[in-house]
Amino acid sequence: MADVRTVADLAREVAPKTEAGGALAPELLAAIGESGLFRAGVPANLGGVELPPAETLAAAMEIARGDASAGWCVSIAATSGLLGAYLPEDGAREVFGDPRSVAAGVWAPKGRGVSVDGGVVVSGQWSFCSGIGHADWLFAGFVHEKTLKVAAIPRAELEVLDTWHTTGLRGTGSHDCVAREVFVPQRRVLSVLDGPLGGGALYRFPVFGFFALSVAAAALGNAFGALDDFVGLAVERSPLGSSRTLAERGSTQAAVASATASVKAARAYFFEAIAEAWEAAQAGEVPVELKAGLRLAATHAARTARVVVSELYDLAGSGAIYDGAALQRRFRDAHTASAHFQVNAASFELPGKVLLGVQAQTEQL
Repeated sequence: MADVRTVADLAREVAPKTEAGGALAPELLAAIGESGLFRAGVPANLGGVELPPAETLAAAMEIARGDASAGWCVSIAATSGLLGAYLPEDGAREVFGDPRSVAAGVWAPKGRGVSVDGGVVVSGQWSFCSGIGHADWLFAGFVHEKTLKVAAIPRAELEVLDTWHTTGLRGTGSHDCVAREVFVPQRRVLSVLDGPLGGGALYRFPVFGFFALSVAAAALGNAFGALDDFVGLAVERSPLGSSRTLAERGSTQAAVASATASVKAARAYFFEAIAEAWEAAQAGEVPVELKAGLRLAATHAARTARVVVSELYDLAGSGAIYDGAALQRRFRDAHTASAHFQVNAASFELPGKVLLGVQAQTEQL
């Protein structure tokens, strides 16, 4: 974690540069690459780090405390690395055998595949390809003979469209990617729904839950970063017409205490749910109730983070409204993160069904 904090400090320092460039600043990208965190989910037999979920997500959260876009790119790349265990061995080595290889992923079936000798021809367009600018591969979802599949496609065989012009998380460079009749050999085709082909406990940990947690880790780290930024502002800034700083006002003190309690409680529940599911994964299979708990903890964390950042932004007043203000970026990043389908308001419904014993489709828990 000492190395992670060094990366987080750098992420904070270059955050304006990351946002302005629409991609991780070059020096930050190099530091994360050297840390191995982009490959935290890649199986060890492929040269990956194969970190336990809590360690990967804690690292991403800490880096997001420096800058949400950086933490987001770390957690999404780590999630994509998990799919190394879903590929046939020869395909997995092709994708991840180079120790510098990094993958991005959009598993939504936005493409179509047609069978040909030795594989499939895939065409489609995928939105929200986070980190595609520094990725070597894209795991792209497609429909093939009425089944859902994922293809590992080299970035060089894709067209990357300049579409990521957004409110927040601008540094993730989550542009659209287009495949036009790209041949994908069978060794680079997998099914997320069928599960991994091998590997240890990390690959028995729910992959869809990990995906939701990766989004929430960035959102929660961003909220802790917003607290840092607000405290720095409050001890120096005095509201117009007041002789006291923001930090000296009782309303500010109560608000900061409440915000701190909220994000720390959300973080505690986040890691408690991970610990329970990880224990089950190490023993064998993770039951549906614990899978639902992961999704609930992720959604709760992301949405709590959004509320906390919004309250701090309001409390900062005019000190947060200008371009270049750290709290303005935190506010925009918080609202962009909480719009993700894995942690939006509707994502409470599925774990709620499980809790109530109502019939639910749990294949993607």
